[in-house]
Amino acid sequence: MEKAEVLKNIIETRRSIFPKSYSTEEIDEEVLAEILNSATFAPSHKRTKPWRLKVFRGEEKNQLGAKLAEIYKQTANSETFLEKKYLDISDKVSMSNAIVTICVNFSGLVPEWEEIAATAMSVQNMYLTATANEVGCYWSTPGMINHLNNFLGLEENQKCIGLFYLGKV
Repeated sequence: MEKAEVLKNIIETRRSIFPKSYSTEEIDEEVLAEILNSATFAPSHKRTKPWRLKVFRGEEKNQLGAKLAEIYKQTANSETFLEKKYLDISDKVSMSNAIVTICVNFSGLVPEWEEIAATAMSVQNMYLTATANEVGCYWSTPGMINHLNNFLGLEENQKCIGLFYLGKV
């Protein structure tokens, strides 16, 4: 199969696959490294490479899940708080083999939308590489990400714009 056909097939078969569909099988370190490395090939104006990606696995992933659940509990008012949603946060994290936090570093050299667009392109590269390696994934943007700055050690010019869940299917 020629390269163009392979690429077309990967693009057309890329889907968001959610943690409930992940198996318990571990993603090989080499495959995870390849998925993350593909993000670095996204274009960025003035080569700012604004994406800041942090992988959470094992105990760190559990701590992230606990933090997300805690944020939900603290920020939901009593009328909108749902025990099921609270429990689902931890379940979704535990069913994932890895979670990557997607953050943007705003350089001040280019408009912010360009930094966000470049970061989104880096995530698309991860999506396509995960698809090629038969790894399920999806990008989630729960409101809790707006409260992760301290937990993630983000600087004033940085912002978390999502969580990238990964798991074998």
